[in-house]
Amino acid sequence: MISSQLYQRIPGFDEVITPDDSDFKQSGLKLPSVIRISRIAVVEGNILLGKLGQIDTHRLFLIKQRLSQWLQGT
Repeated sequence: MISSQLYQRIPGFDEVITPDDSDFKQSGLKLPSVIRISRIAVVEGNILLGKLGQIDTHRLFLIKQRLSQWLQGT
């Protein structure tokens, strides 16, 4: 889940993306936002209507790493 409600972020866990970040423009976001890692869901591809943007590979790596550690309980 991505939200512009930055107060909802879990410090050290969720990922914040702001206009100062190099991948903000390509993300398609309009406001500083938080990627809420604990609120990620798996959905069928055929129900998605389109793509808004993307984040850089390093940010995605960090998100995957945090999610993996959380799921493993470390």
